[in-house]
Amino acid sequence: MISLSALYRYPLKSGKFEPLQDIRLDALGLEGDRRWMVVEESNGRFLTQRLLPQLGRIEARWQDGGRALSLRAPGMPDLLVPVPGMDEQLRGVTIWRDSLQVPDAGDAAAKWVSEFLGRPCRLVQIPEQRARQVDTAYAEPGERVHFADGFPLLLIGQASLDGLSARVGRPLEMLRFRPNLVVSGSEPFAEDGWKRIRIGTLEFRVAKPCSRCILTTIDPYTGERSADREPLATLKSYREKDGEMLFGQNLIAEGVGELRVGMPVEILE
Repeated sequence: MISLSALYRYPLKSGKFEPLQDIRLDALGLEGDRRWMVVEESNGRFLTQRLLPQLGRIEARWQDGGRALSLRAPGMPDLLVPVPGMDEQLRGVTIWRDSLQVPDAGDAAAKWVSEFLGRPCRLVQIPEQRARQVDTAYAEPGERVHFADGFPLLLIGQASLDGLSARVGRPLEMLRFRPNLVVSGSEPFAEDGWKRIRIGTLEFRVAKPCSRCILTTIDPYTGERSADREPLATLKSYREKDGEMLFGQNLIAEGVGELRVGMPVEILE
């Protein structure tokens, strides 16, 4: 039987992972996932571990019933950041080809992230009403995404990671790939052939494979890059298509509801 074996969210884009046992799915994906982002102070351009691996050392956690975010990082004092109002202190930001106006979290948060990252930054938050349209080549008008690169959810099969680890010659951490949903009980890369699935009572469309980047070479616990460029080097040897290394599948949920580790996964198409 195929089942949901792990759930992860990332309150801060490129920040430390948060393992979950259960979570509500809202209109943008996992509730609270990737609703905060660090941007360049000068131009609003998004920042990730691709450029700043130390972003992965920032532990961001929702507090006070979703009305605030706590920030914690090595060598820094803890900081509690209130969620700004939807129309307060709007800042123009850019994430890939999308430009949008979102609330700025204020000077105290900006000072904190700037000091830790060693460059002038701002912290911004995305309310549901200001979310981006998912690429309409794969989604319906009105289907939206938070600060993720392109899609609300990412699924990876545990067997796919196990197969990759065997090829690399050492165990690889699933969190190098920053999935939201991990499933067990399927064959390696079975998810490549799925078009629609059901987890519990929720149905999902499989939108497209996920193209992987240098971020996968960063140890999710230490922030250090692999000297041998693994697992990208191995992915290139057998998972490359049109110049992209593919691993995992992007999902779009059809509806809202609850997800819980252990739920059965049914392949509908």
